[in-house]
Amino acid sequence: MVGLSPVLSRASRLIVLGSFPGAASLAAGQYYAHPRNQFWPIVGTLWGVPLADWPYRERLAELRRRGLALWDVYASCRREGSLDSAIEAAVPNDLPGLSRRCPALEAVAHNGGESARFARVTSALGLPVYRLPSTSPANASWSFERKLAAWRAVFERHGLA
Repeated sequence: MVGLSPVLSRASRLIVLGSFPGAASLAAGQYYAHPRNQFWPIVGTLWGVPLADWPYRERLAELRRRGLALWDVYASCRREGSLDSAIEAAVPNDLPGLSRRCPALEAVAHNGGESARFARVTSALGLPVYRLPSTSPANASWSFERKLAAWRAVFERHGLA
């Protein structure tokens, strides 16, 4: 399977890196397309806009406008279902090239543990690197409010909330 194209611009200040799109996201061709994934509701709450209700193209335009980028640590992999634990034969994306693609980049935020395994790679960029709680429905041990607080701290630190 091949992942999704990055959502970024030269003005992106913060990038959120997931692991690899789940089945719903791959089928839709959209980041965080699973209806119970909390990414869009969390970012929408931080920005005071109903992002989850907007058409996908408008969501991406808002991310770019506000300096937020999205991508995954893996470019491709084999996987049955959507769980990160099932990822096999993964090929990483060009994370060392992020500084070239996003010269205004201030920080990297890993969305969940599998993505955070690449923190040593993203740390080499010389930027702050954060491990955020996964927005996946599989991360049910964290409440929405607890995830929101963790995400808010990073977004505020970099002027995105």
